[in-house]
Amino acid sequence: MHNFDSIPPVPLSIRGRGAAANPPNRFETMDVEPDPESFDPDSPAPKTIYLKDTTRSIIARNDSPDIGFSASINPYRGCEHGCAYCYARPYHEYLGLSAGLDFETKILVKESAPALLRHELSSRKWQPQTLAISGVTDCYQPVERKLQITRKCLEVLAEFRNPVVVITKNALVRRDIDILRSLAEHQAVAVLLSITTLDAGLTRLMEPRTSVPRDRLEAIAQLAAAKIPAGVMAAPMIPGLNDHEMPAILNAAAQAGAICAGFTILRLPHAVSQIFSDWLQRHFPDRKEKILNRIRDLRGGKLNDPNFHSRMRGQGIWADQLKSIFDMSRKKAGIGRFPQLSTASFRLPDQPDLFQLNPS
Repeated sequence: MHNFDSIPPVPLSIRGRGAAANPPNRFETMDVEPDPESFDPDSPAPKTIYLKDTTRSIIARNDSPDIGFSASINPYRGCEHGCAYCYARPYHEYLGLSAGLDFETKILVKESAPALLRHELSSRKWQPQTLAISGVTDCYQPVERKLQITRKCLEVLAEFRNPVVVITKNALVRRDIDILRSLAEHQAVAVLLSITTLDAGLTRLMEPRTSVPRDRLEAIAQLAAAKIPAGVMAAPMIPGLNDHEMPAILNAAAQAGAICAGFTILRLPHAVSQIFSDWLQRHFPDRKEKILNRIRDLRGGKLNDPNFHSRMRGQGIWADQLKSIFDMSRKKAGIGRFPQLSTASFRLPDQPDLFQLNPS
């Protein structure tokens, strides 16, 4: 088992990236460690590479009691947003890649996602239920502007009138208001903007390729104006770094038109502990130990707690305090609970359309 605190940090950040290196893949027996003395600060930053994902299914299932949905769609694997804390980073290790720079520079693209989705929704086995888009990586990361895979999936969902919850950090969701509005007419959509901080400077460091907080709030406002249920996820809350912002985040979201809110506490599974610890050393060395120790207070003395029920909210006095602050802030801001979506309008399209897109 790695002792992440003992690993010397990478000395320099890479512009526009959350991670500064590739930590070892826990499934691989060999690893290449670059010589830190050979680091050239003038060398070009690593470019993003897009790879084709040939998956044969698109709806993923989970049985977690901590998540409000059991079925989700992820049009991409890996995420160029580059959030230093992202709990999804270790998924890249199953591909033989690293949870570090590989996760944000080697993106797998599911070009057949809309066709696969149409095929699965058309099946007699499909029981209409709410789907989540972005259960793992962000469906509106930068390449979506060009590829429009998420938009095409939303078009399929609107055709079937199958309810969906969209979770994103990117204001690009505004592009698809026309489709989201048609789903809203059938009580079949909600959009949650994840806002970690209102500080644009901190956003650039922690979430380097996401939309700035101002644009995310504007996205909530435009969604609300279009009568699309919109909410905010104050996530993740990081003790000693951004947790003090929770009341302000909820208040700003409410003023923009958010009708619901949620929050989670930072999770650091597997290699994310090393990546986030290194990120703290590079950007907040004076606060690193305080933040990590507070995380340990929330996680039973460790940097991560994988157990159901406690992994999202933590345990102990600090977790209880943050939950109380959230509850009070939500009530003060006038924000309610998540809306109940409906499957009542679900329909199968006309028979010819069922085979218009063939995933094979």
